[in-house]
Amino acid sequence: MPGSILIVDDEKGQREILDTILQKQGYRVATAPGGKEALKELESAEFDLILTDLKMQGMSGMELMENILAENNRQCVVMMTAHGTVDSAVEAMKKGAFDYLEKPLEREDLLLTVQRALEHVSLLQENTMLHKKLKEATPLPNMIGEHPKMKEVARIIGKIAPTSSTVLIYGESGTGKELVAKAVHDGSPRKSKPFFAINCAAIPDTLIESELFGHEKGSFTGAASREIGLFEAAAGGTVFLDEIGEMNVAMQAKLLRAIQEKEIRRVGGKVNVPIDVRIISATNRDLEAEIKKGNFREDLFYRLNVIRITLPPLRERGSDIATLADFFVKKYSAASGIPLKGIAKPALKILMNYSWPGNVRQLESVIERGVLMADSDHIQPEDLPAEVHEEMTHPGKLPFEFPPQGISIEELERDLILKAMERADWIISKAAPLLGMSYKTLQYRLEKFGIEKP
Repeated sequence: MPGSILIVDDEKGQREILDTILQKQGYRVATAPGGKEALKELESAEFDLILTDLKMQGMSGMELMENILAENNRQCVVMMTAHGTVDSAVEAMKKGAFDYLEKPLEREDLLLTVQRALEHVSLLQENTMLHKKLKEATPLPNMIGEHPKMKEVARIIGKIAPTSSTVLIYGESGTGKELVAKAVHDGSPRKSKPFFAINCAAIPDTLIESELFGHEKGSFTGAASREIGLFEAAAGGTVFLDEIGEMNVAMQAKLLRAIQEKEIRRVGGKVNVPIDVRIISATNRDLEAEIKKGNFREDLFYRLNVIRITLPPLRERGSDIATLADFFVKKYSAASGIPLKGIAKPALKILMNYSWPGNVRQLESVIERGVLMADSDHIQPEDLPAEVHEEMTHPGKLPFEFPPQGISIEELERDLILKAMERADWIISKAAPLLGMSYKTLQYRLEKFGIEKP
């Protein structure tokens, strides 16, 4: 792989040998007799790799590396070390060096390490280019997609981000609701202030008021001191209330008052505290249906639903699957140091035909696994998990035949919940998305069927 290399060594003979070896391989090479000279070279030219001796007169290789990484944390440095100073080279790797070579250098070890280092640099550069390209495609940081529905989401965010209006985001689990909330915050005048996210389904009803509004010392057992809540801590910023549909009705009334009056009262407190926060909420429930059932306050709904953003599930924007998958391959290849080139066509066909019940979050998880499992330079079908293959093998079919005597829906539901809990290692928050349920709904079903962890 062609590339540019700066050799830094205070031994002239060593510099000349390395220069000759690397130039014969087609690399562009420059040399410097010390750290100060190397920094001057870096001011006038860019290098993909810096190959530096650890022990040098004047500035050491460690000091040189720290100077380089302080200016550009994507720069790649390989340390050369004499026998007996390997511990120092390992310490250099902890501080950011890509690898080290032990002197006297073996030609094959040198070339292999240089090749690996330059492949790593190439992956980082591709990842940066992809980020830039995707940012140009959509104004949403970390939100990827060219599908018209995603472009419409981007258009709405661009229009409403500069305001202070409340926003309600609809979308299935894993569609990126928090990323949209963060994009709204980052595009607003509040972007320099805090952004706090809280999952209403993951916090017990008895604690959520304290989390949001804070509490006074002695207001309940364990309240050893005054604590401010997220609404105070996020002063001038944004609070993101995920799974707002899981909030109990009593807490909904207190949230409504906080929005209307722009003030809160800590648990156990007697004084109202003014607040200045933008509230963005999200749900995977039909809140209008929940209003009819008496589970959600209509007046709160209208306060939250000033701006509505609906995120499409991944199955409705299949044209984005290949783009997302490619992005995640580059992301996890760079993070793990595994130089993958992409996804093989048969594997991509499987991904394109899968229904993605867990949406983008599930796709990211599948690709991360594929990168780690791959034995070639492309993700192959065998690197994908079984459930993705099974749907391709039996598309649209139930995984069982009806018995002659029929089935019990209740028993079937119980069995499905049991299987989901087993697959999720008995973690409710992981099992719920597999069943398309909220955390609290699954918790209720577990109690209803008397299902307990064995």
